[in-house]
Amino acid sequence: MKLAILSRSPHAYSTARLRAAAEERGHQVRVLNTLRFAIDLADDEPDLQYRGKQLSHYDAILPRIGASITFFGMAVVRQFEQMDVYTPITAASIANSRDKLR
Repeated sequence: MKLAILSRSPHAYSTARLRAAAEERGHQVRVLNTLRFAIDLADDEPDLQYRGKQLSHYDAILPRIGASITFFGMAVVRQFEQMDVYTPITAASIANSRDKLR
């Protein structure tokens, strides 16, 4: 399975542990900086670019979205959802976790 971990700090302990655990189970893992994405709205199909290049296909993503980039991080996760990429943490769940009045 090709897995992407969305994180701004690939060397953080928790991100490194997630990566190591996934690799131990035979998954192909890449840590992607959430702020390096661009959402392509020109075509009919939802699309993402990473560092100015077309993003390859991923089977699943693990979002690790910090509070400081909640709005943009939710947009990126929502775009992955539109592309039918599995995510255990949806954009709606990220929004609910940040809403202190719920």
